[in-house]
Amino acid sequence: MSGSHPVEALLRPAAELNAGAAAAACGTLAVFGPEYLLMTPGVAYATAAALWGAALWWWWRGAGVLRYRRNLRRRRRYVMRPERIPRQRGGLFLGRGFRWAERHTQRLHDCRRTRYRRFVEPGPVDRWLASRRADGGVGGSTWLHGVEVGEEDVFLPLRDRTGHCLVLGTTQVGKTRLLEVAVTQDIARGEVVVVFDPKGDADLLRAVYDACQASGRGDDFYLFHLGYPELSSRYNGVGQFHRVTEVATRISGQVSGEGQSAVFREFVWRFTNAIARAVVALGQRPDFRTILKHVLNIDELCLAYAESYFACRPDVLEEVGALAPTIQKVPRHMEGRPRRLVAFEMVIARGRAHGDDVLDGLRSAMRYERSYFDKLVASLLPLLEKLTTGNAAELLSPDYLDMGDPRPVWDWRKVTNQKAVVYVGLDALSDAPVAAAVGNSMFADLVSYAGERYKHGDSHGFREGVEAVQAPIVVHLDEFNELMGEEFIPLLNKGGAAGVQVTAYTQTFSDIQARIGDAAKARQVSGNFNALVMFRVKDVETAALLTDQLPRVNVVELTQIAGYTDSSDPESDVDFSSKHEDRITTSQTTMLEPHDVTKLPKGEAFALLEGGQLWKLRLPLPAGGKRQASAAFAELTADMEKRYRPGVSWWGGAEDVPAARAGNG
Repeated sequence: MSGSHPVEALLRPAAELNAGAAAAACGTLAVFGPEYLLMTPGVAYATAAALWGAALWWWWRGAGVLRYRRNLRRRRRYVMRPERIPRQRGGLFLGRGFRWAERHTQRLHDCRRTRYRRFVEPGPVDRWLASRRADGGVGGSTWLHGVEVGEEDVFLPLRDRTGHCLVLGTTQVGKTRLLEVAVTQDIARGEVVVVFDPKGDADLLRAVYDACQASGRGDDFYLFHLGYPELSSRYNGVGQFHRVTEVATRISGQVSGEGQSAVFREFVWRFTNAIARAVVALGQRPDFRTILKHVLNIDELCLAYAESYFACRPDVLEEVGALAPTIQKVPRHMEGRPRRLVAFEMVIARGRAHGDDVLDGLRSAMRYERSYFDKLVASLLPLLEKLTTGNAAELLSPDYLDMGDPRPVWDWRKVTNQKAVVYVGLDALSDAPVAAAVGNSMFADLVSYAGERYKHGDSHGFREGVEAVQAPIVVHLDEFNELMGEEFIPLLNKGGAAGVQVTAYTQTFSDIQARIGDAAKARQVSGNFNALVMFRVKDVETAALLTDQLPRVNVVELTQIAGYTDSSDPESDVDFSSKHEDRITTSQTTMLEPHDVTKLPKGEAFALLEGGQLWKLRLPLPAGGKRQASAAFAELTADMEKRYRPGVSWWGGAEDVPAARAGNG
């Protein structure tokens, strides 16, 4: 067991216990029968003390061997209440574990050898105890965490969170539990927190709201949920902007730009930009429903803008009024349009009046032949209809003048200035296309706000002399592969400079690649995460994201060699010679193999933190405890469990925590 010896040799019988017992027996004999050892009482007592000291030392070393072997066979239970989560000013608590080193690779290598199998496999008693425990179904290999007896709290430094964190793991292995632990700490620190939950996890919603209540931030909580519009807050994805062109960028960014679609995408941007500029010029706030209305019928918007623009030119309005009833031949591109709008077009075309850039843009859009125009906007209409149909319409296109609607309206600037906590439920299990469209719209809006925040800080729009402290915007994206699009890449690339800290949770690297449809872009996404936490995965390619970043280390093999040789010399007194050797050889191997990651028990993970340092950690299971909940919100979470949670918690028997209410105001 000496650190200087090349072979650690922990998988063996605890011979130290025998040495300790012998030393203790001799010490006892020295105390009670010094005459048998020909000792004086004083010498006997001193000798006994030395022998008992040696016995304790040997027993301590033997107990270490037994403790190590037991640690390999049994999984230690680890539970924690939310209020007991360790706090560190400069770090985010992830769990308890140890930093993986070369000696742990050596120990894991030894565990796999057949000669040591009897020391590492659980016996009948251990198997019976595991079957009786509530978390006995976590599966995986206990060796991965058992190779180290000592543990410490593992923290992700807050300074590294602007580099973002990627969490990977298959279904029901602990990703959402890690999210709950992390978001509880973020809320307690008073940061701006946004949680995207596409699938609808009632336990996650409870954890977020309970953390707000425990931190005295209940009034800062906003619930946005497409599946429960009556309880949800409202959000306008294009209502706040620094430049009006951002409206077109956020909408057109969700239209495919691959191949021939790039032409249509550029037209969508130009057409949407013309509509947005006109809506803003008329003193209205753009939203998705307004954009769709004018895409389907641009005549109304063009006529309203022309009337407003020429309101200060009575002569033009009189000429238009006189010309409209007398029009006989309508220009081809104006066929089927209101006669007064045709009159405006003819007056402008004759040079009797001149419009501005906004009006010229609207006129340009009307010059397309109707069937050709429908082809150009064909890719835009499905997107807008997803965002304006059913429950999504009233939540994403709020009526700001409806004073009877108690549901609050928020945007990213308001959330940041208020230091709010937002839970976004997208109901993806019920309607995945709409969930993806809404999620991408929010990402695009957040990227736009991050750019504004980077340039102007949080003091933009305040009176002169007011300086706001820039607080981090912590974004947790559960099952983010369901939401990501091209808007997600600039959020990772540039969001960190604006204080946006993204923690994304998904199952495999293939999910990212399948969603984006391009392997290079998928690598671009994964390459923007500086920290990586990996639970059990079943995809070897996903496991390789972790193992390929690890160095090669040396492992030691102890080979026992025995042999003998007969003597053929009849005159020699030697009949045969024998030889026994213990040969130590060294070979190189990777610190971890991909198949090691596929054998992780539920609730355990490997983490690459602080520039590639490998940690092995395990999450605390939630301790039970009842919390008070409003009737409305308890009913909501109970309904969510029926609709979205057909299974049980992965920890198998841990007491679920009822929810408190959500909503602001």
